[in-house]
Amino acid sequence: MVNIPEYYAGKNVLITGATGFMGKVLLEKLLRSCPAVKAVYTMVRPKAGQSPQARVADMINCKLFERLLEEQPDFAEKIIPVNSDLTQPEMDLSKEDQSILAENINIVFHCAATIRFNEPLKDAVQLNVLATHKMLALAHRMTNLQIFIHISTAYANCDRELIEEVVYPPPVDYRRLIDSLDWMDDELVSTLTPKLIREHPNTYTYTKALAEYLVQQEAGDLNIAIVRPSIVGASWKEPFPGWIDNFNGPSGIFIAAGKGILRTMRASNDAVADLVPVDVVINTTLAAAWYSGSQFLNRARKMLVYNCTTGGINPFRWGEVEYHVISTFKRNPLEQAFRRPNVILTSNHLINQYWITVSHKAPAFLYDLYLRLIGREPRMMKTITRLHKSMMVLEYFTNHSWVWNTDNIVMLMAQMSPEDKKIFNCDVRQLHWAEYMESYCMGTKKYVLNEELSGLPAARKHLNKLRNIRYSFNAILVVLIWRVFIARSQMARNIWYFVVSLCFKFLSYFRASSTMR
Repeated sequence: MVNIPEYYAGKNVLITGATGFMGKVLLEKLLRSCPAVKAVYTMVRPKAGQSPQARVADMINCKLFERLLEEQPDFAEKIIPVNSDLTQPEMDLSKEDQSILAENINIVFHCAATIRFNEPLKDAVQLNVLATHKMLALAHRMTNLQIFIHISTAYANCDRELIEEVVYPPPVDYRRLIDSLDWMDDELVSTLTPKLIREHPNTYTYTKALAEYLVQQEAGDLNIAIVRPSIVGASWKEPFPGWIDNFNGPSGIFIAAGKGILRTMRASNDAVADLVPVDVVINTTLAAAWYSGSQFLNRARKMLVYNCTTGGINPFRWGEVEYHVISTFKRNPLEQAFRRPNVILTSNHLINQYWITVSHKAPAFLYDLYLRLIGREPRMMKTITRLHKSMMVLEYFTNHSWVWNTDNIVMLMAQMSPEDKKIFNCDVRQLHWAEYMESYCMGTKKYVLNEELSGLPAARKHLNKLRNIRYSFNAILVVLIWRVFIARSQMARNIWYFVVSLCFKFLSYFRASSTMR
C-alpha cells in the first residue's frame, strides 16, 4: 500500500460541514499533510448575507490556518466552495455543480450535522438523517468515487453499555419515521419525542443511530467507512496545542468553571470522561479513508466502523478533569472572573440542587441586585439559567461510562507505516492528560475568549482580590452567627470564651517561646 500522502495525491476531495469545528481541522490537515491533493470541494450554504466563497475566505483567515499559510502560501487555490444547503431538495446544488461533483470527486468526508442535543426531532432528522440520505444519493452518481467517510458519534448507541465496531439496528425504521414526521405538526412531534427516542438521552444520539443504519442500508456498491468520535476536545498537537474555537461540549463547562460561575456539577467522579483531541479524530478519519480507499478494488466490500475513543485505552475520569481544570485556571486565571474557580462534583440530585441554590442562584441574585442599585442591567441570573440548561443535557454523559471496542483502530494503526504514524498520529496511549488539559484550558482562554497572556498579572491580582473578599465575608459571617448564639445561650457563651482564651494562651506561648529563642 502507498503511504497516506501519496494516496491523496491527485485526488479530488469533497467535505461537508467544512466550516464547522471538525471540518476546519480536517481541511487544514488534509492540505498541510497531503500537499499533492488536487482540489478540496467544500459544500457551504450562504449565511447572514455572506456567499459560500466569502465564508470560506473568512474561515481560512483564522489562526488555525497560519501554519499552513507559512508552508503553502497558495493553498487557498485548491479550495473550491460549492453553494449548497443540505436541508433543501437536491441539497440546493445547481445542475452544473452536480455534474462537476459526480464526474470529479474521489473521496467524500460527510461531517455536516447538528450537534445540538436538544434539537427538535424534526430538525435533527432533517440535518442528520435526510441530509445523509441525500449525500449518499449524490455519491451513487459519482463515477470515480473510491471511499465515502461518514462521521458519526461514539454515543450513537449509548443505550448499550458495550459498544462494538458494528452498526446496530435502531429502535424504529428510519423510513417509517421520516414518513410519519411529514404529516405530524411540531406540537405532536414534541409530545411523541420521548416515546420515539426511548432509551436515548436526546435527539442527537437518536438521529445519529438512525443515520448509521441508513448508511448501511443505502450503501449499495459504495465503499463506506464510519468514524465514531466520542467527546471531541481541543487539539493535542496539530496544528498547535490547545486550538479550540467554540463553547460547545466541555469547552463551555471549562470556561464557566474558570470564570467562577460554575460551582457545582452533577457528575460521577469515577465516570470516564471520554475526551478525544480533535487532531486525533481527524488523523483517524484521514487514515480510515486511506485504508479503505486504497484497497477498494482489491478486497471484498466490508463497511468498517472505527470507535475513536480514549476510555478503554487511556481512561480519564471526571474527577480528574475537574482537578486539572480548576488547578490550571487558578495558576492562569481568566480575566474578570466572577468568583475564584472551585467546582463540587456530586452524583446526588438533592445535594446538587442544594449547591445550585447556595453557590449559583444566591450569588447571582445578590450580584444582580447590586447591578440594579448602581443603575446597570442585571445579567447574572440569565447567565445561570442558560448554564443550568446546558448542564442538564450533559448530565447523562457525566454520570455514565461505556466500554467501546477499538479493534479496528488498533488494526488501522498496525497498517500504517512508521512515517505515517508520526504524521497522522492517532495513538492516544501517548496522550499525557495533565499536559493536554492545561493546553486545552489555555486554548479556551486564548482562542475562544481572545485573552492575551500579557493580561495574566492583572487577572491573578483580581483573583487574589476575590480570595480576600471571600475570606473577609466568611469571617464576618462566622462572627455574626456566633454573636447570635452567644446572646441566646449560656452554653454557647461558655464555648466562645473557652475558644478565645485557648487562642490567647496559644498566642502568648508562641510569643514567649519566640522571645526565648
